Amino acid sequence: MKPIGLAMIVLLLLLSGCAAQTHNPADDQPMPVQTERAAPADASEEEPQQTGAVETFEKTEPAEETISETEKGEVEDTMHLLIGGTKVPVTWESNASVEALRELCPVTIQMSMYGGFEQVGSIGQSIPRNDTQITTSYGDIVLYSGNQIVIFYGSNSWAYTRLGHIDLTQQEMSDLLGKGDVAITLE
Repeated sequence: MKPIGLAMIVLLLLLSGCAAQTHNPADDQPMPVQTERAAPADASEEEPQQTGAVETFEKTEPAEETISETEKGEVEDTMHLLIGGTKVPVTWESNASVEALRELCPVTIQMSMYGGFEQVGSIGQSIPRNDTQITTSYGDIVLYSGNQIVIFYGSNSWAYTRLGHIDLTQQEMSDLLGKGDVAITLE
């Protein structure tokens, strides 16, 4: 075929739309879907004009919600211990006995010195217990016989249920408990 004839065939194919097309990846993009917008609530607001441009939105992470510790279930209501009116720092055990004490709060218990190393006081009722043979040390709070709280400023070995530990020095414990009977308050 002569070059003029070939040029004519290509021209006819182009005009008729039968010519081979090259692939354009931009053609694979989905067409934006237009939705109807609600009429503005305030008549003074104007509807933005469509410009034919595709709107893009940045994906943002949702704001971190603040959840209280009690909603998470990780921190329970804290029970406070006062010895003779002095609030002391206590690390409470996580057991049924401590939960039962918490439900009795607020309660004041009259304590009595015993053996030169502990103060003992009746709760006034029995609560759940899980006694095991232990050796206590100063600051330990235990349940004895299911109805008595014992706070140590010395040491003893017996079958008790652990309730908690007062986070003070041995001298501070002796100063609070070793000079006569005291009243404690759980709140």
